[in-house]
Amino acid sequence: MTVGQPQVLEALGQVRDPELDEPITALGFVASCAVSAQGEVDVRLRLPTPQCAPNFAFLMAADAQAAIAALPGTAGVRVTLVDHYTGQEINRALAGGGRFCDAFPGETAGPDLEALRELFQRKALLARQGRLARFLLADGLSAAEAVALSVSELQDGDPEAARCLALRRALGLPADPAAPALISGDGARLDAADLPTWLRRARLVGLSLESNGAICRGLLAVRHGVPDPTQEVQAA
Repeated sequence: MTVGQPQVLEALGQVRDPELDEPITALGFVASCAVSAQGEVDVRLRLPTPQCAPNFAFLMAADAQAAIAALPGTAGVRVTLVDHYTGQEINRALAGGGRFCDAFPGETAGPDLEALRELFQRKALLARQGRLARFLLADGLSAAEAVALSVSELQDGDPEAARCLALRRALGLPADPAAPALISGDGARLDAADLPTWLRRARLVGLSLESNGAICRGLLAVRHGVPDPTQEVQAA
C-alpha cells in the first residue's frame, strides 16, 4: 500500500521549528503537499520571510524529508524550500542527500547542526517546564510540593507535560515515571528555594519564544494570507 497525504501531513506535524518548538504544520510553513498514486511525495515549504536563518531553514527541510522518507509506502520524497534567499543551495544539498555543510561549505564549525538543535531544545524545555510549574502553583501547590512531584504524578494527557518529557528524552535527561517532574538543565531535581529565580528565567525564555512565534505568524498572514490560529482562538 502506498503512502497517502493524511499520513504525510501527520508526519510533517511531528517536524518542529527548532527555535519556536512548534509544528511546521501549525505554523503554516507547509505550502503544499502532493502525493502521487505511486507514493511519490512532493512537499513545498515556505517560511515567514526570505531572510529566515539558513540553519533553521535547513533543519526544518531536512527533518521534513526524513520524516516522510520513514513512512511505509513512500516511493520517493522531494522537499523544496521556496522563496528563500538560500533556497537553491539548501534544495540542491537535500536532493543529493547532503548535510548543511554540503550546502554551505566552509561556513560551519562541524558537519551538522545538532549542537544548534540541542541549544534550542534546552530553551524550549526551560520555557515549557516554566509554564508547567506555573500551572502547578496556580492549582494550589506550594513550591516544595511542586518540586517534590515525580513524572508519574503529572496529569495524564497534559500536552505541556508530554512535550516536556519528549524534549527530556531527546536531550538524554531523565523522563521515567520516578524522575522529578521539574528538573534543572543537568537533570537534577529543582530546589524549592531556587524556584522563584528559575521561574523568572523560564518566563523570559518563554516570552522570547512566544514573541518570535507571533512575529512569524503575523508575517505569514501578511505575505501569504495564512490565518493565525492563535487569533482565531482568542476571537472564539
